[in-house]
Amino acid sequence: MAARSLGLAAMALLLAGCTATSAQPIAPDPGPAPLPTAVIDVPRQSSEIAPVERVAAPVRIQIPSVSIDIQITPVGIEADGFMQIPENITVAGWYSYGPSPSSDTGSTVITAHVDDFVQGLGPFAYLSEMPADAEIIVTTDDGVDHRYRLESVQSIQKEQVPLDQVFDRDGAPRIVLLTCGGQFDQNVRRYSDNVVAIANPL
Repeated sequence: MAARSLGLAAMALLLAGCTATSAQPIAPDPGPAPLPTAVIDVPRQSSEIAPVERVAAPVRIQIPSVSIDIQITPVGIEADGFMQIPENITVAGWYSYGPSPSSDTGSTVITAHVDDFVQGLGPFAYLSEMPADAEIIVTTDDGVDHRYRLESVQSIQKEQVPLDQVFDRDGAPRIVLLTCGGQFDQNVRRYSDNVVAIANPL
């Protein structure tokens, strides 16, 4: 598949799009951030990003220690500038404008909703329960299993998440798994934090 340019002067980069309903990422800069709603609830980063070389796409993630075994689908940017997120909480999204497990450098970003009013609790709700040194297996569409060892998992206030590190494209290869966490605010229907799990290749 040929590399694609974002075609946007500014883009929204997902950290973890989750409320207790089917959430979508918030709009890209410039301009003030909109008030959070039931469907708009993730930190964002605006930037001009060159396309990456297309490589094997991740299609499955397994974390045996917390019984996660779900499909991954590539996600991109909606016409209105919002980043796509799988509405099905049992499907994870891979940010397809960034690196993949087959890339030589950079962070492969994979995310899924933590829960949903109708669908209930999602598999990524258990990211925060991964034990130290948990093994994570990401399978790409060429049939290769890429194995990782958990380095860290943190719950970070959305405004404090280091976006440049999460969406790094030039550093050592790794995966970053994202969902929502912290306290749920019933008034605005949003979580206070992002759960950020980082793992390095074995």
